[in-house]
Amino acid sequence: MLFTKAGDVEQGHCHAFDHTTLLGTGSVSVTVNGKSKKFVAPQLIFIKAELEHEITALEDNTVAYCIHALRNGDGVDDIIDPTSIPEGVNPTRIAKDLTSQPGA
Repeated sequence: MLFTKAGDVEQGHCHAFDHTTLLGTGSVSVTVNGKSKKFVAPQLIFIKAELEHEITALEDNTVAYCIHALRNGDGVDDIIDPTSIPEGVNPTRIAKDLTSQPGA
């Protein structure tokens, strides 16, 4: 996520997965369940699955990356941008393929 201006907002949303947001530059306020907390880069921010969260930039040119542990393939369509998947890879099979590996 690129927040070009302070005050830019990633509207409230939730995911089927726990995830970590890597705040690479700048600072944000993260609101979960009506409570907000400020984070300053560099920082990892943990968000629990199914909790609606909203991110507000507190500085211009703030950059954050959501990192998801894809475990079973269910619900990946809301977090995987189709343009990031190489040709020949079925996005609904990504996590299932990983968990079917020996030792997984």
